[in-house]
Amino acid sequence: MLYYLLFVQLYPLSSRHPWLSVLNVTRYVTFRTAAASLTALAIGLVLGPWLIRKLQEFQVGQVIRLEGPASHRLKAGTPTMGGLLILAAALVPTLLWTNLTNEYMWIAVGSTTLFGSVGFLDDYLKIVRRDHHGLRPRFKFGLQLVIAMGVGFVLLWLQRHNLYSTRLGFPFFKALNPDFGWWYVPFTMFMLTAWSNAVNLTDGLDGLAISTFTIAAAAFTALTYIVGHREFAQYLLLEHFSAVSELTIFCGALVGAALGFLWYNSYPAEIFMGDVGSLALGAAIGTVAILIKQELLLVIVGGVFVLEVCSVVIQVASFKMTGQRVFRMAPIHHHFELIGWSEPKVITRFVIVAIIFALFSLTTLKLR
Repeated sequence: MLYYLLFVQLYPLSSRHPWLSVLNVTRYVTFRTAAASLTALAIGLVLGPWLIRKLQEFQVGQVIRLEGPASHRLKAGTPTMGGLLILAAALVPTLLWTNLTNEYMWIAVGSTTLFGSVGFLDDYLKIVRRDHHGLRPRFKFGLQLVIAMGVGFVLLWLQRHNLYSTRLGFPFFKALNPDFGWWYVPFTMFMLTAWSNAVNLTDGLDGLAISTFTIAAAAFTALTYIVGHREFAQYLLLEHFSAVSELTIFCGALVGAALGFLWYNSYPAEIFMGDVGSLALGAAIGTVAILIKQELLLVIVGGVFVLEVCSVVIQVASFKMTGQRVFRMAPIHHHFELIGWSEPKVITRFVIVAIIFALFSLTTLKLR
């Protein structure tokens, strides 16, 4: 909206009003990314206290599962569904600062919003029932798969119009680009469902999920800009899509929104994101990775989320096969709590690991 007003409508008038020439800066993705990020941060910081008060008034409090660490029971009643703040802070600046005719931006916004809606329904049922069980797993996963399938078919439609490629890129191997064709739809379903639930599993400590997500989103802001920049993409032997450069603004808005939410979600948390936040954020980063053709690199960028998922898989498989548990509790962040690490120490060390993963992922662009 602001992009349309400032650049499309007002900037052409600079020939008659020279002072309007300053609006030329709005044509640059870098400027609009910074503007979107700061706008998102401001929205998060300003609306945060208001949303916390409203959630407290409506008694929208977190329900804590009894089998979790005993220290977490003190958090019962903390306002949840803070993901609404993240979505508002991320989507509003995106719509303000991007080119609204860009199809890639709408795919990312649509996927994020729809997955967030599933999370909202799950959170709502938990609050109404006063139980940590919300949607039944088969319904929850079913809705996620249907949304992801829709995204997959949209990508196939774009591919038929030469606006997208169903080829899969592999980190470290520049010549390995198999074309998935119709198989790209189930691949998209797996990617979006897996990553939305990976962020959801990581959301167990104050500020853990949002801080590690912020790092991953920042890395993808850089990656998206590189893929959308012809010279950078060619130099690094990456598949170039000029239109995805608008997604850089979306990623920047996610970073700003995440930082704004972290202000209130940091230990001790004043608000939790809930499934409305975690499912939306996982879908957002998964969708961006798919759109910029860095699907598998996401495994490295989001290494912390992968470790969390793997710890659950290992724990469940071990218990079913041997009756023994590998970890004291899964996901793995609870294991470290139970062996004596304080919650802030677990969070800080996981953030350090997330930074290492993000930096390593960027180095792989040259190791091809």
